[in-house]
Amino acid sequence: MAGLINFEDEKEVKQFLDNLGVEYSFQCYKEKDPEGCQRLADYLEGVKKNYESAAQVLKHNCETHGHGESCYKLGAYHVTGKGGVTECLKTAYSCFLRSCNSGGKKSVDACHNVGLLAHDGRAVEGGPDLKAARQYYEKACAGGFAPSCFNLSALFIEGNAKGLARDMTLALKYANRACELGHVWGCANASRMYRLGDGTEKDEKRAEELKNRARELHGLEKERQLKFGE
Repeated sequence: MAGLINFEDEKEVKQFLDNLGVEYSFQCYKEKDPEGCQRLADYLEGVKKNYESAAQVLKHNCETHGHGESCYKLGAYHVTGKGGVTECLKTAYSCFLRSCNSGGKKSVDACHNVGLLAHDGRAVEGGPDLKAARQYYEKACAGGFAPSCFNLSALFIEGNAKGLARDMTLALKYANRACELGHVWGCANASRMYRLGDGTEKDEKRAEELKNRARELHGLEKERQLKFGE
């Protein structure tokens, strides 16, 4: 049938892929379509393995169109220096922040990364900024990102003299939310808090339920790892 690609024909496949690259370039630079630019970047990265060119497209799409997914990927490139970009956590932080505020695809992941970098302190002036870490972890947690909920719980368990008071009630709240989202250590921490009465009344029944849930999640994770290794 006309129009179908014979994927066993190397030349035909190459021609098909080359045509895709031309199409995505046209969408990006002639039609000025941000989604076309993202497709071009994905094509250059995934098909051509041309990370330098992919980085240039990501930079263009982030800076010109404010495209959230491109900003997120550009941030990831700056974390490691991939594609010949400058290895710089401050630049990565700026890219992730822009992606987080875009509200588009990858924005929740980006908010988590902003939280991580603010928590770590290497990407912001003056060292760790726990208020900013809390703000962006909360945004990612609200978007259903379990690691952010868990990190919030840990922040409130630890507390800090520099702007974040210890609060076991909030720590339990976020541990429970992390558990609901499938985070094994969120379940384990919440179980311990119910058993000890940290942030709540002691509740052995609830503690046991959460411990069993943690075991279940741990077992599922081990099963996934085994299947992946087969």
